[in-house]
Amino acid sequence: MDSYLEIPMGDKAPEILTAVVEIPQDSTNKYEYDLNLNVFVLDRVLYSPVHFPGDYGFIPQTLAQDGDPLDILILGDTPTFPGCIYAVRPVGLFEMLDHGLRDEKVLAYAMGNPRFSSILNYSEIEPHILLEVEHFFSVYKELEATETKVLGWKDRETAYEVIRSSHERFIHSTVAQ
Repeated sequence: MDSYLEIPMGDKAPEILTAVVEIPQDSTNKYEYDLNLNVFVLDRVLYSPVHFPGDYGFIPQTLAQDGDPLDILILGDTPTFPGCIYAVRPVGLFEMLDHGLRDEKVLAYAMGNPRFSSILNYSEIEPHILLEVEHFFSVYKELEATETKVLGWKDRETAYEVIRSSHERFIHSTVAQ
């Protein structure tokens, strides 16, 4: 395997997925996976005094509408590290606009964390945690003079649909190359 993008999504996708972490929870560093170099690079330090509310990364073998792998935010207790790979359970979808374009993020919990094993849908998450996620994504680019807009939350089934369509888009783009 030459790339994190080629890692299998998981045999039980979309219910249980493989996630690749780019940015650890609580980080103010914005790491990104460089698709050409196949390494993690520091894109920038966040301009705003906020930190990522969970491990943030992507789902391999997906291609979102913005041309990048589908984003995922994994809520948990402690940060991991860039390049960490683990199984997650999607519980919802967060929708927003970034630079005026639709930007979807799957919300998930790590399979290995028993504290969250009973949560099946985003609506079961403590409401304040959801507000923190919304607030972060509404202001984290503000001091960069980039506008973002929160559109809201969708349920687990909607997340599954977006994951499936992003996987199909990835397959079609790979075949086309």
